[in-house]
Amino acid sequence: MSAATGLESVTVKDPDAMAPLLRILDELREMTRAAGRDDLTGRLGMVRARVSDPRVRLVVVGEPKSGMSTLVNGLVGAAVSATDSPISVPVIAEYGQRATATLVRAVGGGRTERQPVDPLDPGPALRAEGVVRAEFTEPSPLLADGIVVMDAPGAPADEHVTWSMIAAADAVLYVVDANSELSPEQLGYLERVRNLCPTVVCVLNKIDTAPHWAHVQQRNRDLLDAAGLSFAVAPVSAALHRQATNGSYRTVTDPQRDIESGMPQLIDHLRDYVVARADATAVESAVRDIRLVGDHLAMTLRSEAEALRDPRRKARITHDLAQARDQAEQLRQRTANWQITLVDGSTELMADIEHDLRHRLRSLVRDAEAEIVRTDPARGWKEFGVDLDARICEAVEENFVMAHYRSVELCDQVAAKFPADNRTPPLPDLRLENPGEVLEPVAPLEPLDSAEAGFTQQFLSALRGSYGGILMVGLATSLLGMSLVNWYSAGAGVLLGVNALWDDRKNRKTRRRAEAKVAVARLMDDVIFQVSKESRNRLRAMQRSLRDHFTEIATETARTADEALRAAEEAFGKYGDRREERIAELDGRLGALRSMRERADRLVNG
Repeated sequence: MSAATGLESVTVKDPDAMAPLLRILDELREMTRAAGRDDLTGRLGMVRARVSDPRVRLVVVGEPKSGMSTLVNGLVGAAVSATDSPISVPVIAEYGQRATATLVRAVGGGRTERQPVDPLDPGPALRAEGVVRAEFTEPSPLLADGIVVMDAPGAPADEHVTWSMIAAADAVLYVVDANSELSPEQLGYLERVRNLCPTVVCVLNKIDTAPHWAHVQQRNRDLLDAAGLSFAVAPVSAALHRQATNGSYRTVTDPQRDIESGMPQLIDHLRDYVVARADATAVESAVRDIRLVGDHLAMTLRSEAEALRDPRRKARITHDLAQARDQAEQLRQRTANWQITLVDGSTELMADIEHDLRHRLRSLVRDAEAEIVRTDPARGWKEFGVDLDARICEAVEENFVMAHYRSVELCDQVAAKFPADNRTPPLPDLRLENPGEVLEPVAPLEPLDSAEAGFTQQFLSALRGSYGGILMVGLATSLLGMSLVNWYSAGAGVLLGVNALWDDRKNRKTRRRAEAKVAVARLMDDVIFQVSKESRNRLRAMQRSLRDHFTEIATETARTADEALRAAEEAFGKYGDRREERIAELDGRLGALRSMRERADRLVNG
């Protein structure tokens, strides 16, 4: 992968430590080639290329607009990745005594040509047709430590290129925006990355634009731990680092701002935990691939040996393998059992969770209305609202706990359709640590418009009632020659005034209770709208995570079952006359496979 002239050989991995691993990989490749498993042979070829490279391959991937290109330039110490161009090609930067740039272009017929360009301004050449990658050399301190930085293309159409780069990487930097926490989709993506490259650092970029980045960093750590991904989360600001170098990336002119950017800390982390552990990381990653390939190859060899060992069982073994192949094929179809279980289970789960939420909130509404009827809402309305908010948070939290455990049950139901060999994926935790974050957009309980009447209003109500009593009784007693205002009319005025005051208070209390019930109903409608949306989003993300995980398993199961069936059916035609010799050969290969796995395990443990 030499990019240009001026490149010096930088060695990080110990050749003596890699030599036993390379021997195991070569032996295993020969076995997969002899078994006709070209897919496994290709995978081992990528692993061997990674192990045999004495340097550390660091691949930078991430979400669009997350600042990947600026981060790559900051790591390399030069503008090797375009930050303002729609053109996106893989960029490879490695150490050299002088800065050079080379473009690799496709010229047809599977051939490529190399074109040297100006390293200070490669942009115009990058826009040329047919460019497949850009290679740079730079006299960078980080590259001199033995790191090769690779910037993966960000276009969706180049996703296959990105995944091939991840598969060939010793370490991966996953760049995300510091303004928002990791989504379930991003956690699922990181799970796939770990399956190919276990050494991953999550880079929280743009902390200069995110005032609450420390909270997001802690939240991301919690989400990663809950998903079983123990990755480091490094906060940086590639933009601040660029400002600290006056846009050149080469020389730091503002050390204080550079420290605030977090880039020196990230580079130190790469040196301490990636470069310093290059041998151990390479061995662990390669042994993991060896185990996986060995398991699939052993199934192929064992099936063929079993068919040859007992010819009378050939028909039954072939029938069983054919059934396994048919089942694996069905797993890839829309109507397969596991997909039906997943789709039906997800639909039922969403309906049950929404029904449970509505049931819990309806119970709260009934309890609130009963409390409103028993008391005067105007007294302690604020305390009533605080208590109701607490009960709503508790109900929402319990609803999400139920959603989490029901999703785990659904995952187990889908996993039961597959062989029981640890195929259950780690699910994102659907439980809420802080229900207030989900309920933050919900408006608080409305105040009551018809609060308790003041002294003036009560006096006027009593005056209106007493006026009618005085007038009515005074007119009646005036027929007896008494004055309009007398003892009788005054007493009647007092009685009717008190009655009017009592009725007014009663009517106001009834109106306040009606308004309070309406306010509670509106609050519950807002809660249901907001929480249902959040719950559906999380459940859909969980469904997509399960779908992607089990689709990958189904595809691998189908391939392995096909190869095993093919080997078993061809065994009798190929080795009928020397069946015993072939059985011995297969047993020998299985023994060699076990021995290779034991040797690989010793490399990790010893």
